[in-house]
Amino acid sequence: QVQLVESGGGLVQAGGSLRLSCAVSGNILSGNAMGWYRRAPGKQREWVATLFKGGNSLYALSGKGRFTVSRDDAKNTLYLQMNSLKPEDTAVYYCNAFPASSSWGQGTQVTVSS
Repeated sequence: QVQLVESGGGLVQAGGSLRLSCAVSGNILSGNAMGWYRRAPGKQREWVATLFKGGNSLYALSGKGRFTVSRDDAKNTLYLQMNSLKPEDTAVYYCNAFPASSSWGQGTQVTVSS
């Protein structure tokens, strides 16, 4: 069973940056498209970004130009670099395969203060 452990969240002021990490157990990272997702308070979980096997990436409009997804296959880790953060980026962030499987990690809380 794949395990996903997200980390790197925290409290940051608007305009600041954070880098989220997702440690992926098992050897699936390089063989699958992976995605970042988030759930804001009172809202449904939404897709944020995808990194495809070939290295191409795709971003939701909300993060385009501010977020960058990458991975380190040797460390089985997926990253999300988030710059110019806005209060509306406040959410719990999750990683998962893309399309997402039914197995989710605990997520990491990102709080952006205005």
